[in-house]
Amino acid sequence: MCGIALSLSGVHVLGHVGVIADGETPAEQETDLQLEGPSIADVCEGLKRRGPDTLNTETLYLTAVQSSGDIQIDAGVKDAVPGPCIKIDFVGALLSLRGDRPVSQPLKDSAGNILIYNGEIFGGLQVQPGENDTLVLMAALGSCCNCACHATSSDNPCACTTQDTHGVHKTVQETLSALRGPWALVYWQAKHQLLWFGRDVLGRRSLLLHRPSLSDPRFLLASVASANSTVSKENNQDVHSFQYWEELQCGIHSMSLNSNKLQGTSNSSFIGLTQLHEWEDPRLRKLVTWDRQHFDPSNFTDTLSLKTFQQVKEDTADSLLKVLRRSVEKRTSNIRKRQQESDLLEEDYAYTPVAVLFSGGLDSMILAALLDECLQPDYGIDLLNVSFEGPTAPDRISAIAGLAELERVSPSRRWRLVKVDAELSAMDSYRTHLRSLICPSNTFMDLNIGTALWLAARGEGYVHNTQDGSDLNEDRAVYKSSARVLLVGAGADEQCGGYGRHRTKYRLGGWTALQAEMRIDMQRIWKRNLGRDDRCMADLGKEARFPFLDEEVVETLLDMPLWDIVDLRLPIGNGDKRVLREVAMRLGLPGAASLPKRAIQFGSRIARESNKREFGSNRAANQASAGSALLPGIGRSA
Repeated sequence: MCGIALSLSGVHVLGHVGVIADGETPAEQETDLQLEGPSIADVCEGLKRRGPDTLNTETLYLTAVQSSGDIQIDAGVKDAVPGPCIKIDFVGALLSLRGDRPVSQPLKDSAGNILIYNGEIFGGLQVQPGENDTLVLMAALGSCCNCACHATSSDNPCACTTQDTHGVHKTVQETLSALRGPWALVYWQAKHQLLWFGRDVLGRRSLLLHRPSLSDPRFLLASVASANSTVSKENNQDVHSFQYWEELQCGIHSMSLNSNKLQGTSNSSFIGLTQLHEWEDPRLRKLVTWDRQHFDPSNFTDTLSLKTFQQVKEDTADSLLKVLRRSVEKRTSNIRKRQQESDLLEEDYAYTPVAVLFSGGLDSMILAALLDECLQPDYGIDLLNVSFEGPTAPDRISAIAGLAELERVSPSRRWRLVKVDAELSAMDSYRTHLRSLICPSNTFMDLNIGTALWLAARGEGYVHNTQDGSDLNEDRAVYKSSARVLLVGAGADEQCGGYGRHRTKYRLGGWTALQAEMRIDMQRIWKRNLGRDDRCMADLGKEARFPFLDEEVVETLLDMPLWDIVDLRLPIGNGDKRVLREVAMRLGLPGAASLPKRAIQFGSRIARESNKREFGSNRAANQASAGSALLPGIGRSA
């Protein structure tokens, strides 16, 4: 699946994602803008850019039954609906990656329930090889308890007779809380007019929210902002959709619809009351709070003395390697092969279903080595590397060295280092498009990171020749990776102390300050990183998967003492991400195990090129805090 959207009109939305007191969104309050929203056709165009196999819509019209005040569904067209009505448009764009056959969305069952789902199920529900996980999820949700009390704060006991095979009531919250893997969805539970929507516990799939406002009273959800979501004028500058959309908070949300008139309003006879539900699974609640029991070694001197230092390192690295291997295997199995890919199988062609966003650094080297263990031996692996400085960019140099190390570990594998060379000036024609992808993220750093990820995901470049360092392609013909699944190292730095600010916090406040900073990073990763990254990489019909952010991996790291994961008393390239360095050693990657952290915007050199163009020099950019500087036309943080 590659994208979903929903448009809800005719409802006065209240609650945590509803209008604020004066009917304006925070962005409108700050800017006095009247933001014109996208049409449903604009939203569909945004999803079409992602290269779906199919894109479909389903529209519901709901009217009030005057005698009872209830809401009923009218399947007719709007002109046939008398009086005020609610209109709900469901949009599903399908990129078929799992199952024996594609299954178009929106899905609608015999009870009138509707599902649009963008995600992958890696646990929690049993998905057999060849099964489509969206169909499995639809069946599970359709069998859930239909009591409206589950979407409210009612303490009344459930009177529903719906039970699972073990005689236990299953609710929508329980079913969604059981899922493992990335997801964003909207589910219409027809019997009680309940609209469920949300994102997984870590926010690995994008879902944007537009809150109803005076200028656009619709409630909108979308995987990505359309290029013309909103264009308004402020000081003769175009203001894009950064102030129209926001990232939907991770979690399970619901909206209950009723036809009671809102006191003091005359433009709507329908109310939608929203609520954010707590995760039913305590293991997911643990990931939300991100509380670690052991983070200061001074409190565990006696415990540590029971084992040697080397034993502690070995136990920690072995347990992490085990769950990481399982995470990669789940994310790279049962990928559906398209017919055109089967037709391309020739003597010199190795089927390549998965690629790695590859800097040659510690995280991407671990992912590449584990992917080699999990994929069939006759499959190829593309290593996608971006450079804005040709062969001299740090990430290009480390990628070539990393390729040599991987070829030593697995000489029979068909490795392809795809060198994606770019110039900042050549990206100007894509700038508006890229801004719409990173939206609502709105800084130069966001644009630089998004651009590098978008180029890597596109996978167009030259294949490196390991014999002489040249390009394998005759006459430098461009090679385009056919891999539709991309492994990305997001989450490794946040969980393993890889950022420079972690060292600063440790120096100023010790282990307690380090743990607090890492918790902040994990609790905001959905808002600062993952939505943006997912939108940029999904734009070209690719799906990003994040093995370091598998629920089991996150929980395993959280159960480890902090000092076994990172020890910033040691120098850079040694104490930072210490446990991952041990994992790399076990995978036979001593070169990668000693590499320092280098973010993609710096390793690819896009940040330096951007700084020179936008600020005149790196020094001037640093003085202007270029990393957090807003893009032109934004005016303030979104």
